[in-house]
Amino acid sequence: MLISELARLTGVSARALRHYEDRGLLVPARDDNGYRDYSESDVIRVAQIRMMISAGLGTSTIQRYLDCVRTGEHGTHLEMCPGLRAELDAMARRLDAQQAELAERRRRLCALAAATSPKPAAGNAAT
Repeated sequence: MLISELARLTGVSARALRHYEDRGLLVPARDDNGYRDYSESDVIRVAQIRMMISAGLGTSTIQRYLDCVRTGEHGTHLEMCPGLRAELDAMARRLDAQQAELAERRRRLCALAAATSPKPAAGNAAT
């Protein structure tokens, strides 16, 4: 199938598919005139890539662990390849640290807003 067909079937833009190819995540065959020729297995591969991207993995990480993805009758899942668990745990720790920093920023923002809110002047009661 052509890149436009794969894009339509997967809901991924042709540009993104070319990016996946540039990163070594997709390796389509080429026909005699040089056009990409995707197979049905590429539809599954794109779904696997999208699943990993949606979890926050970058293409370099996906490239290292794409062979750990399994798709079967119960959907797509990751098999814990050596090194993958450590990488996922490190990502989770970074997210926890970022979440804590955001919570602290929010707390400081609220404190700043409370400290600078206009307060009614004494003796200026509304009549």
